[in-house]
Amino acid sequence: MPTYDFIVVGSGIAGLSYTVKVAQYFQDKQIPIKIALITKTVAEETNTKYAQGGIAAVWDQQDSFDKHIQDTLVAGDFESDPKVVELVVKEAPERLKELISYGTDFDRRSDGSFDLVKEGGHSDKRILHYKDSTGNEIERALLEKVKSFPSVDFFTHYFAVDLITQHHLGEKVTKDTPHKKCFGVYVLNKKTKKVETFIGKTTLLATGGIGQVYQSTTNPTIATGDGIAMAYRAKGFVKGMQYIQFHPTALYQPGKKPNFLISEAVRGHGGILKNLDGSTFMEKYDERLSLAPRDIVARAIDSEMKKNGTDHVYLDTRHIPKEEIIAHFPMIYHYCLDQLGIDMSQEMIPVVPCQHYLCGGIIVNEYSQTNIEHLYAAGECSHTGLHGANRLASNSLLEAIVYAHRAFEKSIGEFGTQTIPAGIPHWNDEGTRNPEEMVLVTEMTRELESIMSNYVGIVRTNRRLKRAYDRLELIYLEHEELYKQSKITVPLCELRNMINVAYLIIKHARAQRENKGLHYNLDLLNA
Repeated sequence: MPTYDFIVVGSGIAGLSYTVKVAQYFQDKQIPIKIALITKTVAEETNTKYAQGGIAAVWDQQDSFDKHIQDTLVAGDFESDPKVVELVVKEAPERLKELISYGTDFDRRSDGSFDLVKEGGHSDKRILHYKDSTGNEIERALLEKVKSFPSVDFFTHYFAVDLITQHHLGEKVTKDTPHKKCFGVYVLNKKTKKVETFIGKTTLLATGGIGQVYQSTTNPTIATGDGIAMAYRAKGFVKGMQYIQFHPTALYQPGKKPNFLISEAVRGHGGILKNLDGSTFMEKYDERLSLAPRDIVARAIDSEMKKNGTDHVYLDTRHIPKEEIIAHFPMIYHYCLDQLGIDMSQEMIPVVPCQHYLCGGIIVNEYSQTNIEHLYAAGECSHTGLHGANRLASNSLLEAIVYAHRAFEKSIGEFGTQTIPAGIPHWNDEGTRNPEEMVLVTEMTRELESIMSNYVGIVRTNRRLKRAYDRLELIYLEHEELYKQSKITVPLCELRNMINVAYLIIKHARAQRENKGLHYNLDLLNA
């Protein structure tokens, strides 16, 4: 079984920027190392790729760190950790300069300065972007950089199944066990259908979000909460799972998954939310109108749809010059035109809220360390304390690069101190057989998505949450029986992870005693 100095699970902005820094550091020191970069499909298919809007940072003399810090705290309903907010905001410009040095392009004005834009919840223009496909541009530059390092072994179409801890050496491991350690990952080779053992001295989870737990999401099909579920099963600590961000403006396309995102930047550029009769409604909910934070806008749209009995609302951009729309939002413009025949300079865009981002995740400290030694987490799968009860627009890519850098700093300091115990076993699937009825997995997955969307969505009640908990328990018991009998497959493992994640969301939502940010329970209104 191969032994790696560093194992990185996930090839989004967090995983790639961490890999670049580690590889560059040891190459400069002329110290030979081996890095395994593991991704479940192709390297480019990540949540990062689909990030349209941009990345937030104080970049202008008219702006200030204090304003960005305050905007983040306000958006997070003052549930954010102020120390974390300060360190992320103040380290942001330096991390962005590094992305630019790797070859990332951001849009500039004719004078060469950055074309900074404003998004919901921000008090100033501080969003750097590349058209309306910023994440894809960052992903491109980072992948090119990573592939230049001979120390990096790229494993595409490999699915991480479970973290290796003392549990696999026969020791009893609980959440209270001191000095839990991670020794690598069991990984399913999707081509050979065999589980391989990757021994790692340091492991970073950068596995992205959980969107596929819901029927409607902007997340790609790979976003099944794998890293969070693996860490949870390994007795890692998880927090804030009740805070699910629903993006207010996904394109309304019934039956399509994932949903195409109409970036917040479109509202930042002047797009106005309207009902089907053409009337505006945001003035009833917030003085910031269509540029209020996402939790407020999503609930407002949900309320208007329920009140009016409609399936969507509209985003009106007809007053914006066509050449401006095409210059700033070419991907959105052409997608609406090609898929729905809608010219957004002439017609309003039908939009609906859908799951977009998780503000909770694996608890990490200021250096991305989990409560399991030698295990780090960064990006959407982690809980740093930055977002609190609701993420401020365009702070997610920022959090990922800041914490990837901090994980790099701490893990190179650990280098050479880790010991790998003898006797780590290979994956044991004796007595299992190939699952004969995959329809069971498909139907259980559909049922789980329905439960989460109907009972644990934008607006919740105690009864809905209890019903979700009870229904999920039945799915869990059915799946456990099937899992123990079967040779593992990706759909079987993804469902296992989604069940773990759904359980954590419901558990944390039921434990919440006040409405904060993204958690809105009707039974708590008068509590």
